[in-house]
Amino acid sequence: MFAAENGLRGDPRLQGISKAIRVVPDFPIPGIMFQDITTLLLDHKAFKDTVDIFVDRYRDMGISVVAGVEARGFIFGPSIALAIGAKFVPLRKPNKLPGEVISEAYELEYGVDRLEMHVGAVKPGDRALVIDDLVATGGTLSAAVRLLERMGAEVVECACVIGLPEVRGQRRLNGKPLYILVEPRLSENYS
Repeated sequence: MFAAENGLRGDPRLQGISKAIRVVPDFPIPGIMFQDITTLLLDHKAFKDTVDIFVDRYRDMGISVVAGVEARGFIFGPSIALAIGAKFVPLRKPNKLPGEVISEAYELEYGVDRLEMHVGAVKPGDRALVIDDLVATGGTLSAAVRLLERMGAEVVECACVIGLPEVRGQRRLNGKPLYILVEPRLSENYS
């Protein structure tokens, strides 16, 4: 569900977050309107508001693990984890973590990729939040959910800063609630 549908309708922070995201046309390929969050990170207020909205939502949900999807989930996840008293667990692309890992494959438009996590990073009974910057089809987030559940965690919710229009009305992903702050902008102009 989008934040505006869940008590934040009219909240000026959402408009500020949306305006702080730069849209780059035809990147990485023609026809794609890339949602560049680096400009959000340059805007102290918008970046803080993004983290604050997530912290306000998850503070009292008993979350013990915030799992960030590589790479942009690493930007928001640690701040959220620190603020709510949870540990941060990175979910990495293949061959990036030393030591023993478990992995979960997921399908891309033209192939397959995997997420990996350290064995023992999550314990049975941990309550997990999965965080990423954007959800398009949900394949990566679904793989993250499966990976965490294989280790015995209870995934409470998946959260993203941006949700593509294809996920509008989709309140669940892989059976888990989905929380999104803003829809993508289609214009190149940003504040």
